[in-house]
Amino acid sequence: MADNRPIGVFDSGIGGLTVLREIINRIPGESTVYFGDNGRTPYGTKSHDTIVKYSLQDMKFLESKDVKMIVIACSTASAHSFKTLAKYSKVPVVEMVYPSSKSAIDATRNGKIGIIATGATVSGGTYVTAINELADGKNIEVCQQACPMFVPLAEEGWWDNEIAHLTAEKYLESLKDFGVDTVVLGCTHFPLLANTIGDIMGPDVKLINSGVSASNVINKLLDEKNMRNESGEVTREFYTSDDVTKFEAIAAPFLGEGLPKGTKKVSVDGFSVEDML
Repeated sequence: MADNRPIGVFDSGIGGLTVLREIINRIPGESTVYFGDNGRTPYGTKSHDTIVKYSLQDMKFLESKDVKMIVIACSTASAHSFKTLAKYSKVPVVEMVYPSSKSAIDATRNGKIGIIATGATVSGGTYVTAINELADGKNIEVCQQACPMFVPLAEEGWWDNEIAHLTAEKYLESLKDFGVDTVVLGCTHFPLLANTIGDIMGPDVKLINSGVSASNVINKLLDEKNMRNESGEVTREFYTSDDVTKFEAIAAPFLGEGLPKGTKKVSVDGFSVEDML
């Protein structure tokens, strides 16, 4: 049975557009609804309880748009709130951590994997847990590094300038010293700085984009649950909780194809989730 409803995608800001771009590129026949919670970004500096509350409100908003699947296009929200969202969501939920961890294990040649993420994700150790669970007997060593300044750099559109390079050099020093050959971009904002990160780490280090890994999971779910859009019509909706003009100005050069357009400003604060916390 076909399901022509859109796929819902949310993030704390524009970082989730890196996931949306992979969905559009790899599954172009599916409609999408994107919500960037720019008004409350970043999630990576918030407490666990706050991240879960915000994520539940984001979920409720997307459910109000009659989506058939929810993609947590934020690694911090995935790490802290996936289990809660999976429990309460009316539709399947896809997160970022386990798909990208599996991709990193498959990609590494020397067994040394670097994780760069927000402080909240690193302190929670979610990627380390996922890699240990998925290693399947392989000898894997993990080096984590919190890179909190990458998020505001991404949100400002400073993806490949001197400030970004100097910041990356400082953050990535420990990974280079550790000798990693694979780096998980453990925040969906970070692929926006992929050129800068790649320049610092060098051509022999593989960068894992969680959007690519997650889109493969989404594609598989669409087949397993017979949820393909067979209408032939595709729509793209965009929402933000902050300034629409700024959102579109920063996002447009990255997303391309004349997107995003027609973005609407909304507030999700009114969605009551207290009974789910």
